Amino acid sequence: MFELDGPSAAPHGGGKAERLVILLHGYGADGDDLIGLAQPLGPLFPTVAFHSPNAPYPCEGNPYGRQWFGISRLDPALMLAGARGAAPFVDAYIDAQLRHYGLTEAETALIGFSQGTMMALHVGLRRARPLAGIVGFSGLLAGAEALAGEIVSRPPVLLVHGDADEMVPLAMMDHSEKALVACGVEVGSHVSRGIGHSIDQTGLEVCARFLKNVLE
Repeated sequence: MFELDGPSAAPHGGGKAERLVILLHGYGADGDDLIGLAQPLGPLFPTVAFHSPNAPYPCEGNPYGRQWFGISRLDPALMLAGARGAAPFVDAYIDAQLRHYGLTEAETALIGFSQGTMMALHVGLRRARPLAGIVGFSGLLAGAEALAGEIVSRPPVLLVHGDADEMVPLAMMDHSEKALVACGVEVGSHVSRGIGHSIDQTGLEVCARFLKNVLE
């Protein structure tokens, strides 16, 4: 299994990284798509290093992008199988960055967008030691029915979704939130009004407040 790589941003304050945020992009994008979040978030978290790995596979639907797994529709079985297949790549990447910085899971947060949210939730809830927190934008919990029998750790989770999202309907966030709560996970959620499959300023501000609570 090869190792993931992708863009990163050093701590805004210029010193040693004391916290880590790993950004998992969506289907058809790459690490460059989300590393831009370090620009607005970095000044708020001057000791945080941001990393945004490229997904392991070329995207079937976009020759210039990457994918965590192939997907043509929101089929629960396919999404769960895909997340399981890609999880070792994400776990290995997290482990490598923790070793590099000398940090722990408790000092690390995952942020995912769309398919990256599927990966963040799948991996983050199955690691032996809990992460500081998970933020999922415009995504869902893949294989929600399987989580109760597989969950290992319960970091706090924030779900953010636009109510005009045509790619991943808002109902998917509600379904995911209920499944997470049923498994004993502390979940917060935010609906961005009039927003489609994207991240708006309000959603980013909600994310920043969540990170403040879990990383500081």
